[in-house]
Amino acid sequence: MSNANEDRWVSDDARAALLHTESNIKRTVKSAWSGFTDFALRDNVLEVAVGLIIATAFTRVVNSLVSDVILPPISLLPFMSRNLEEKFVILRRGPHYVKPGGYNTRNQAVEDGAVILTYGAFLDQFVNFVGIGVTLYILANVYGYFSHESIIKHTVKCPYCRKEIGSKAKRCPMCTTWLDGREEKDTSALAPGA
Repeated sequence: MSNANEDRWVSDDARAALLHTESNIKRTVKSAWSGFTDFALRDNVLEVAVGLIIATAFTRVVNSLVSDVILPPISLLPFMSRNLEEKFVILRRGPHYVKPGGYNTRNQAVEDGAVILTYGAFLDQFVNFVGIGVTLYILANVYGYFSHESIIKHTVKCPYCRKEIGSKAKRCPMCTTWLDGREEKDTSALAPGA
C-alpha cells in the first residue's frame, strides 16, 4: 500500500512540475511574441518595410525601362555594333582569338581567357542610376505639389561655420549661431554710452 501512495505522490509531484513548466513556457512565448510585435509592428518599421518593397519594384520597372526600351534604340546607332551592355575592350587576347572578327560577346572573351574592360555594362548601370534618380526626383516633386509637403529638403550654408543647414532654420545646429540677426543686435542691459 505504501508503494501505491508513493507512486501517487510522485505522480502529483511530476504533474505539478509539468504544470509549472507549462506556465513558464506560456509566459516566455507570450513575452517573446509581445516583444516581436512591439518591434515589428511599429509604425516606422512598417513604413520602412513597405518603402523597401515599393523601391525594389520601382527599381525593377526603371531597370526594365532603361534596358528594354531606351538602350535598344541606342544600339541601332551606326557606331554601335551590339547592345550597349555587351560593349567591351580587349586588354589581353585569349589563346583562341581570331583576328578579323574577334569576340562577339563578353562571355566568349571570358571563356577564352581574355582580359576585357566591359565599359558597356558600366554605362548600362550608370544610365539605370540616372533614370532611377530622375524618376524619383519627379515623383518627389509631384508628391510635394499635391500634398503641399516637400520631400526634398532645401539647404543653405551657415554664414558663420559654412555647414549645410535647413533653409528654414533659425539657429545653426553646428555652431549654435542665431541666423535671424539677433546676435548682431545690441542686447546689453547697460545704457548706451555708459
